[in-house]
Amino acid sequence: MFMAIFVLTSMGLVLGTLLGIAAKYLAVDEGNPVVKEIESLLPNSQCGQCGFPGCGPAAEAIAEGKADITCCPPGGQLLVEKLAAIMDIDLSTLEAQFTLPVVATIDGATCTGCTKCYKACPTDAIVGANKQMHIVISKACTGCSRCKEACPEDCITMAPEVASIGTWHWPKPEAA
Repeated sequence: MFMAIFVLTSMGLVLGTLLGIAAKYLAVDEGNPVVKEIESLLPNSQCGQCGFPGCGPAAEAIAEGKADITCCPPGGQLLVEKLAAIMDIDLSTLEAQFTLPVVATIDGATCTGCTKCYKACPTDAIVGANKQMHIVISKACTGCSRCKEACPEDCITMAPEVASIGTWHWPKPEAA
């Protein structure tokens, strides 16, 4: 009995070591490192506001030059500046304007508390109880519009985030 346990344990250790060595030396190239760096900067909320189905395809499009570095509203101005540094783009040459992210707002007068919106929300940004009015936590909302599509009362609107001290930035100087 002891010998069988010893043999199986030894075989596991030897095979595990061989697999670890093989994984190190036979590793497959993971792709473009710029795409990985851009993807690590994106918010990874998969909201779709950029026009791509997720942050991975958006990072690939940005790295290939098929998408503008300002395409991610939830990332904000700070993301645009970091992407400009990675892609070696001068911010003064950008033609596209930075847009504020859109967030959901619920009209309390028409909300019946059906709970369909917060069941559809992937980030749990909607709070409320059954047959009670729901509210949106704007900091958690990614603007994916899934709640708007799920609402049978049509009481959810998508609007740009209200500018605050945390989201405001200096406007670009006008070219002379």
